[in-house]
Amino acid sequence: MLQELSIDNFAIIPHLQIDFNQGMTVLSGETGAGKSIIIDAVGLLAGGRGSQEFIRTGSQKAVLQAAFIIDTTNQHFMTVLADLGIEVTDEQLIIQREIHRSGRNVIRVNGMLLNLTTLKQVGEFLVDIHGQNEHQELMQPEKHLAMLDEYIGDELIELKQQYQAMFTQYRQVQKAVKEKQQNQQAWAQRFDMLKFQVEELEDAALQIDEEELLLAERGRLNNFQKIMSALELVSVKLSGAEEPGAVDSLGEAMQAMQSIESIDESFHEISETIDSSFYALQEIVKDVSNQMDLLEYDEERLNQIEQRLDLIHQLERKYGPDVAAMLTYLKNIKIEFNQMESVSANSDQLEEQLSKITTQLTDLGAKLSAIRQTNALTLAEKIHQQLQDLYMEKARFSVNFKQRATYQFDGVDEVEFYIQTNPGEAAKPLAKIASGGELSRMMLAMKTIFAQNQGVTSIVFDEVDTGVSGRVAQAIAEKIATIAAHSQVLTITHLPQVAAMADQHYLIQKTVINDRTETSIQLLDEQQRARELARMISGTEVTDLSLANATELLGLASRKKKESHE
Repeated sequence: MLQELSIDNFAIIPHLQIDFNQGMTVLSGETGAGKSIIIDAVGLLAGGRGSQEFIRTGSQKAVLQAAFIIDTTNQHFMTVLADLGIEVTDEQLIIQREIHRSGRNVIRVNGMLLNLTTLKQVGEFLVDIHGQNEHQELMQPEKHLAMLDEYIGDELIELKQQYQAMFTQYRQVQKAVKEKQQNQQAWAQRFDMLKFQVEELEDAALQIDEEELLLAERGRLNNFQKIMSALELVSVKLSGAEEPGAVDSLGEAMQAMQSIESIDESFHEISETIDSSFYALQEIVKDVSNQMDLLEYDEERLNQIEQRLDLIHQLERKYGPDVAAMLTYLKNIKIEFNQMESVSANSDQLEEQLSKITTQLTDLGAKLSAIRQTNALTLAEKIHQQLQDLYMEKARFSVNFKQRATYQFDGVDEVEFYIQTNPGEAAKPLAKIASGGELSRMMLAMKTIFAQNQGVTSIVFDEVDTGVSGRVAQAIAEKIATIAAHSQVLTITHLPQVAAMADQHYLIQKTVINDRTETSIQLLDEQQRARELARMISGTEVTDLSLANATELLGLASRKKKESHE
């Protein structure tokens, strides 16, 4: 449930902090006071799309925060949170959202940064918002199947999962069969080409850095005489064969400096430098000698290198700019080739496999449909009972089933809610014939049933009672209170009958402070509630009669709530 809401610099609200309790909370106030702005804030924290227009004039950002108490036994929700990396402690979820004038949108859930899409995933488990002109799910037939499945609940889950797993397998095999049947020749040509390329690249046995190593070795062999001449000259000049070389000369110089190095510190430094140079030259002589021993001209090896490089260059013209790119290409085409090879090996079995899967899918789909149709009758009867309480006793709700032409992920059923508003008339699609008031009552009837079955976290009704009065208004008030017995309910209302049923009543007011419009909120006590209900009954002027009516209405609501709990 929504435990606390904090709003800063949002629309005409500079700052508000509201605490909510379980049960039914009513927000009332004059039109334009900012009641719907509070619901907008809740909607944004549940994943609604934000805009810079929400930011209060003169501010650089709007900040919204909410604390929710969640049901940690809801395994589906907990799995979603775990997949998003959101840790939950003390059954609490803290959502913060910042909307900046720069266009930046910062969202955090328990400190974890999220984007809008993932926030919406979380919000679906937290808040269910219904506006007076929305009734979104009821007005969208494509949502009706999911609503029916939500009502059925656990009875359908395992069978539906089996069907969906089989459907996924069906689509995979169907795709493989179609791809091969639609273009058999192109498929075979692709298979043969991949087979040739894989074999050619694997036969080449390419190695990373191979080309660079071969080029270096070829360079040494092609320049054998030049390298040998240079090394011999270096050896003669340094070590000398017939006359003293640089090493011997430097050795003599070293001995000369060693004899005087103790006389002066500067001589000592020169002596050390000559010592270092002498030993370095000795190392060079040794390295040159080793290189000369290793140097060998091998014409056959040079031919092998030329042939290998020629092969690599030919392959590079086909498959990539270098050996690394060709090895990556080989890895990718081997995956595709192995898949095609598997299909090729099992091509004779594909049609038989598809036929078996289709039979199983048909059977599972029929079982799904049977459970849905049975439960649809029960749902229709329960909704009829609820509609009687809402003074629509002549209305008849039904669930219309059609079988789809093709298998779909959620089954073979196409479902749409129908209603017969008057006896003797044919039942027609709910979305086409129901009036606004009828849709409000239909939605409340369904929410009453669903709240009892599923226990939705927080339900928000934004003036869904507009356009009704009298006994219908009282019936709607009692129905919202019934829903609040199973789920937290927040409702904006102009009806005193609805407000009287609240467990918690906030008054929203708009004032002008320093030439700026601001919205404030006040939690009402019983005496203040009576005055607010009196205002709702009579208008702006509270009279003794309207105050008496309000007190009577509060007493009646208290008795009805007490009776419902007994």
